[in-house]
Amino acid sequence: MADVLVIGGGPAGLTAALFTAKNGLETAVFDGDDTWMHKAHLFNYPGIGSIDGSVYLDTLRDQVDDFGVERHQGSEVTDVSGADDGFVVSADGEEHEADYVVLATGANRDLAESLGCAFTDEDVVDVDVTMETSVDDAYATGAMVRAEEWQAVISAGDGAAAALNVLSKEKGEHYHDFDVPADADQLFGSLVEE
Repeated sequence: MADVLVIGGGPAGLTAALFTAKNGLETAVFDGDDTWMHKAHLFNYPGIGSIDGSVYLDTLRDQVDDFGVERHQGSEVTDVSGADDGFVVSADGEEHEADYVVLATGANRDLAESLGCAFTDEDVVDVDVTMETSVDDAYATGAMVRAEEWQAVISAGDGAAAALNVLSKEKGEHYHDFDVPADADQLFGSLVEE
């Protein structure tokens, strides 16, 4: 059983997985690899001058892999449901359980609907500022919570907000993911730039 199950492997899902795994939560990502990022080229992502969307995804995947995320690449999630003390995700004929679920399926809101999440009048998933839905411990991110504001950096921020809220709940206080240069070798291992 994982602590966090993330459904979707775009900027929102991989960012949420990065933050939760980096901070000690067992995290699994179900990545169907159908993100629009494969059609994108980023010139407007802060800190990045220019990068192909697929290359950007490869970098994010390397990061989550380095922190031990259990990544189910090419996996199709067919259902997510509430359980007594968390959630059950059905993917590729198997069931996976966790305390938290992060929905990062782009504009596809089917899983949020089947989970019973509330929707707004604009027909997007209704979330609070932490990206938590009307279902406790279920989060929705990116295009599923916005009618037309689809940007990689916005989606990544949504994933980070969801992850920080999960971490705050787990630690029982507001949690900040903040590192200093002296921590780089220990935290980032093979990803440290020389």
